[in-house]
Amino acid sequence: MHDHGSHGSCSSKEEQIALLSYLVSHNESHAEEIHEIAHGASGEAAALLHDATDLFHEGNKKLAEALELIKEN
Repeated sequence: MHDHGSHGSCSSKEEQIALLSYLVSHNESHAEEIHEIAHGASGEAAALLHDATDLFHEGNKKLAEALELIKEN
């Protein structure tokens, strides 16, 4: 486990880009961890964990898209 701490508010574009870049990478590592746990689970628990992995990827994709839009503006 690790501490997420408080990231505070991101008022500048540079702070938003830095935090979103970090979060995209960080969340990907969580998705991988959940996927590994899913392979050790069985039945409905495994299915739910696989679903959660998919949702992590979907959310992360949206974060990455938002990051690109912020970079462009």
